[in-house]
Amino acid sequence: MPLNIRSEEVNQLAEKLASRAGVSKTEAVRLALSNELERQNRESDAFMERIKQIQDALAAYPKTGLAADKAFYDSLNDE
Repeated sequence: MPLNIRSEEVNQLAEKLASRAGVSKTEAVRLALSNELERQNRESDAFMERIKQIQDALAAYPKTGLAADKAFYDSLNDE
């Protein structure tokens, strides 16, 4: 399915990238999209790794065996 670029700015950017890379505009757009998706995947992977580290740190705390019900939370506030 063809991609029709109607934005003059996007067209100029595609031409500039194509010229610098020595490829067609189509290849330049494919390259730019591919690179952006890869960048987003790396960021997502890094974010998930940070989340995993936090989850592991929380899981390392020992279980108290106490029920965390309304009475427990009320007791924290001397109610």
